[in-house]
Amino acid sequence: MSLTTGQQQYEEFVTELLADERPRLFAVLREFGTHQDAEVAAWGMAWPDRAELVSPNGRVRMRSESPERALRVFGRGEDVSARLVWVDADPAS
Repeated sequence: MSLTTGQQQYEEFVTELLADERPRLFAVLREFGTHQDAEVAAWGMAWPDRAELVSPNGRVRMRSESPERALRVFGRGEDVSARLVWVDADPAS
């Protein structure tokens, strides 16, 4: 099935719109000790003005101004640190 010129232009528009507006996917990794153990504390999506996170079991959800700001919550505890791991490529690349 062949697309008409109008359909093709619309599909190109939709593809560009999705590329421009899609959130970036990241994980919050909690690390215990120095290279001893780690766990995924949350998965998140980042937009230019906010981040939304959910724990792997779905019980904890949160919204933050940025992924970096949300990270502060997960690094608490003795010999515990937290870091962001970007899962997808940068939308600009």
